[in-house]
Amino acid sequence: MKKSIPFLLLATLQISCGSYQEKPDVIQKEEKTIALSPKEMLAEAYQLFKEGKDHESVVLAERVLAIGKETKNDTLIGRALTSLCRNAQRNMDTNRLAELSEGLKSLAQTSGNKKWMMYRAHQNAEMWRLVGNLERAEKFYIESMELSSETGSKGMFMIDHFNKSFVSTGKGDFEEAARLISKYYELRRELDSTSEDAYGLIALCYLLEQKANYSGAHEVALVTRRLFKEQNLFPEPPDEKPLLAVEAKVKEELSNSDYDAIKETAQNESVSSLLEKYLK
Repeated sequence: MKKSIPFLLLATLQISCGSYQEKPDVIQKEEKTIALSPKEMLAEAYQLFKEGKDHESVVLAERVLAIGKETKNDTLIGRALTSLCRNAQRNMDTNRLAELSEGLKSLAQTSGNKKWMMYRAHQNAEMWRLVGNLERAEKFYIESMELSSETGSKGMFMIDHFNKSFVSTGKGDFEEAARLISKYYELRRELDSTSEDAYGLIALCYLLEQKANYSGAHEVALVTRRLFKEQNLFPEPPDEKPLLAVEAKVKEELSNSDYDAIKETAQNESVSSLLEKYLK
């Protein structure tokens, strides 16, 4: 006669087996996080943010912020605060942004590094553009560009030409918007002459749509999306918002035949050909 296994022992074995099955995944995830350096954590936080995984992004950025404060590392503190500013944009949480902005302002004062004020201005400009307060956004972009020029931050100086063009377009100053987009690509080529930068095309398709050139806007938007997919790029919230608006608008304005025909011809277009066609 077989002896039955006592209920408590059986339950213990089942729990142990269940724990054993789950443990490797938990350990693997934890070990991966522990293995990352703070710099790598910030890079991963940015990637997660671009993919829309805000909770995971915030967890990593806050962990780096804690490390920075513990080790009194200004760079880690500033970069973590900047990362968290981006996450605040997703839900347009202006209160959270104000709190983080104070952290960057305090850091700039204690460290004497004006770059933290530059990042503060840039992140505020992005938020207010996303909210739709163009006047406030423009003031912050001007501040960011002045500081990036003063501190020799060429990358930020370049990207804010792209960003500020949305404000000019939104305010109806199409000539200034075109100038800013052209300058963005000029600066981009100075930094990387081989780059096929699709990101700047968002600003171009928004400009064309606001000028009621729906065929051109559709063409540029299609090429933008195609290149994003090929280059594995994820647009940030303030930049994807106008792109989504353009895509919705051209679908309303163009006939089905025109819409589909442009979709076919856009397959052969590149960044260079579109800039030549619409900005020269």
